[in-house]
Formats: sequence, structure tokens, C-alpha cells
Amino acid sequence: MRRRFLILHGWLGSGPEHWQSWLAERLAARGAHVQYPSLPEPDVPRPECWGAALRSELERLADGPGERVVLCHSLGAVLWLREAARIAAGARPDRVVLVAPPCPRGAPPEVAAWFPTGATAQAVAVAAASTRVVCGTGDPYCPETAAVCWAGPLALPADVVPGGGHLNPDAGLGPWPAMEAWALGQRASPA
Repeated sequence: MRRRFLILHGWLGSGPEHWQSWLAERLAARGAHVQYPSLPEPDVPRPECWGAALRSELERLADGPGERVVLCHSLGAVLWLREAARIAAGARPDRVVLVAPPCPRGAPPEVAAWFPTGATAQAVAVAAASTRVVCGTGDPYCPETAAVCWAGPLALPADVVPGGGHLNPDAGLGPWPAMEAWALGQRASPA
């Protein structure tokens, strides 16, 4: 099955050692359509600018055949939650994974304007055919874990990685073969 991928980074972007950069390269090497945009002003992200960029990227993603998969990390996941109700029917992806979304209590002051998200279980359910949360225990940006803060209230399946922290290079995560397998439809869970 052909697949089209959109990878959304978080606050400050994702550097070359990040699992998102690794995954983008791996998927592109397989000949997949991969969109890995630099969202506007990642150091000082504004919800309205990132929202417009997301809608544009989703239109591009929908402009071709194949399963559409969106992989979000950190503030990119919060972006998805904020925009869920605004996603046009023709731009809805098949699968979405929200990795390590920060919680309002743990988010740094630089992203305080992103909360509350306004996300509802109904909006998130309609935004994509399937959405799941993946988070780690010990995430400084979400002390209660995203399973408690987001997955529970939004009725989403959650995978919790013990000791995974923010699921980024600072937490010891670079290459992530299980996420690659999930993206390719080879496993039910990326954790």
C-alpha cells in the first residue's frame, strides 16, 4: 500500500538527531511521499501561524493517492489538537500519532498561549480515521503523562513508554524502529 506522510515537529523544531528526522530520511529512502516542514518561527511559535501551515500541509498531503499518516511530536501534537475541529473533510488523514504532547501544567511559558486547546473527543475523532497518543513517564513537559492529560479525556488509545521522558534525543531516543514499523502499517502500536 502506498502511504503519504506528514511529520510535525514541536517547539524549537527537531534537530538531526531526533527520531522525526531519522524517520523522515528512512521513509523518503523507501520512496514514500514525505512532508517534513519547518513550521513558522519554531522558537516563538504562534498558534494561528502554525494552524495555517498545518491546513496547507494537509491539503498537499491529500493531493495524491495512498494512506495518509500524520506523526506529531510535542507542540506539533498540541497543534493537531487545537486544529482538529477545523480540518476539512477532504484533508482528513487516515492515521495520526500524537507523541509526547505537553500538558498545560508542564508547558514552558513560551507556549502558554497554546492552552487551552479547545479539543473535544468528538472533534479529534472526526479529524482522522484513527488517532493515538504515545508518551513516556517522567516527561518534564507533562508530569501527569499525556495518557492522563490527553488520551483519557479525549477517548484515545495510549501507549506509555516507561522512563521515556519527552521521547526525544534528550531522553535518549534517536532512531525509533517501532515508530517506523507503525508508520508503515507493520505494527499496531509504535511503543
